[in-house]
Amino acid sequence: MRVLVVMDGPARIHPETDTTVVIIDEARRRGHAVDTCQPDALELDGDDVLVRAGSDGGAATSLGEFAAVLMRKDPPFDLDYYFATLLLERARGRTLVVNDPRGLREANEKLYIFNFPSLIAPTRVTRSLAGLKRALADFGGQMIVKPLDGCGGSGVFHVRTDDRNTNSILETVTCDGTRLVMAQRYLPEAREGDKRILLLDGEPIGAVLRVPRADETRGNLHVGGTATKTTLTPRDLEICSTLAPRLRADGLYLVGIDVIGGWLTEVNVTSPTGVQEIDRLEGARLEARIVDWLERRVAAR
Repeated sequence: MRVLVVMDGPARIHPETDTTVVIIDEARRRGHAVDTCQPDALELDGDDVLVRAGSDGGAATSLGEFAAVLMRKDPPFDLDYYFATLLLERARGRTLVVNDPRGLREANEKLYIFNFPSLIAPTRVTRSLAGLKRALADFGGQMIVKPLDGCGGSGVFHVRTDDRNTNSILETVTCDGTRLVMAQRYLPEAREGDKRILLLDGEPIGAVLRVPRADETRGNLHVGGTATKTTLTPRDLEICSTLAPRLRADGLYLVGIDVIGGWLTEVNVTSPTGVQEIDRLEGARLEARIVDWLERRVAAR
């Protein structure tokens, strides 16, 4: 099986934590040929999508020559990312693209949760400063605000009515009322950890609890959160089973959802992480399950 992985360049990869790296290593261990490229290596020639990937020494290869293409480029979801999904769209029917480029375009990682209103805490999306202040009051005086296009905890603020910086924070995060942001009621359970659950084809395959430092609001591991062993509660399983049909319909096969205190807060679809952390905590090899699934999907096409 020949596989292409569209991903970030080496300077942005952290081999000791990166999920994409261990998926590639597992595929190669099994004898599969894996090429890698960055999105700027994708081209169109008529109706054929081409890539200039490493093992071909820069020669253009049709994506139809690959059994599968894994889109694992990290956010931000900017115009370059958007155009890459449009190019990958042209390969539909010629190769298996994971995650589906149409699904990637439709599934904003913050807004996708609104497809499941019974699973989310009180949440609003607005650029209005007055609207955010009303939300803050409605949410009991504390909320989390974050940009719709951020990742890894970037631009996330814990806002409180008793903080003299609140007005300045809201002005900053909305760029003076010109940029949409998400406001979510603050969940005190966040101090106990933000649970990342990895789903493969709608089924949970592992989870890790990301516990924030004492001096930090965010539990993201790259800002100092601690990866802690966890289990899936009945509520977690309910969330997974509720999401599964929609995720499969949208072609979002490898997904990382974030759950705090039994509430769904984000659905990460671009390049969800956590495999290496779960492997170490559980003595597992989730990358083997992912490659197993990929082999079955390719064989069934």
